[in-house]
Amino acid sequence: QVQVAESGGGLVQPGDSLRLSCAASGRADSNWSMGWFRQAPGKEREFVAASRGRGSKYYADAVKGRFTISRDNTKNTIDLQMNNLRPEDTAVYYCVARGAWHVNFRSPSVYNIWGQGTQVTVSS
Repeated sequence: QVQVAESGGGLVQPGDSLRLSCAASGRADSNWSMGWFRQAPGKEREFVAASRGRGSKYYADAVKGRFTISRDNTKNTIDLQMNNLRPEDTAVYYCVARGAWHVNFRSPSVYNIWGQGTQVTVSS
């Protein structure tokens, strides 16, 4: 059974950077799809970024140019580098995984494996 666990959240000021890490354990391999979602208070979970195994990476418009995902398939990890953070980036960030790429990769319902979440707060 595959599990994922996030780390690296915290409190930062606007304009700061933060790096989240996610490690997958179990039978996950380089063909698995992995990514990040976030949920702000009172809002629905929203797509942040996703990695298609050894292939393409995708980003939400709200984070494009500021956030970057990097994947190490030898370690089954995926990191989220967040630069130029804004107060509206404040949310609980979740690492997600699934065995095969899905065309609706921006929908939280297609991912069957979720981490416990890590809080990111951007405030002055």
